[in-house]
Amino acid sequence: MKEIRIHARAGQGAITTASLLGYAYFLKGLCPYAFPSFGAARMGAPMNAFVRVDSQPVRLRSQIYEPDYVIIADHTIMRGYNCFSGLKEDGIAIINGKEEQVSVPKLKPKQKVFVVPANEIALKYIGRPLGNTALLGAFCAATGELTLDDLTAAIKHRFSAKLQEGNIKAAQEGFDLAKSKIKG
Repeated sequence: MKEIRIHARAGQGAITTASLLGYAYFLKGLCPYAFPSFGAARMGAPMNAFVRVDSQPVRLRSQIYEPDYVIIADHTIMRGYNCFSGLKEDGIAIINGKEEQVSVPKLKPKQKVFVVPANEIALKYIGRPLGNTALLGAFCAATGELTLDDLTAAIKHRFSAKLQEGNIKAAQEGFDLAKSKIKG
């Protein structure tokens, strides 16, 4: 079973991110389970969303404490929370932000971090600073768990017309950026 933990603030689309990720895995023939966790439901409050995926139906319903992957939709959350807590030895983190803004804690030797300016990418293609699909594109490239085609199919299922086109372009740029960091 693979486990993904998403850190965001309420209103940044973490639930949509988990849903898109889960649906992409579903289209691949796997059994995902995507769910949120939040306290007081107020805009801007820190919250989490989770995705578990396996070849068999997922029955476990607890939060994820030892994720394979972490997606951080707002790098400022890292100031007050240890978003890397429990990240597996060979875990991968995808962080929304600019390299100079993000202070990454000391990692274990096999852990990897990809910093992607996802909000800037989203502004360019969607007109709003909701960089979730750019982060998911980077996730696809960094982990190899899903192809960009898998993600594109999930985006097409979730969004219509103009939003669909912009989100696909954002996902492509996030994917390309992460791929370039792997090669470089």
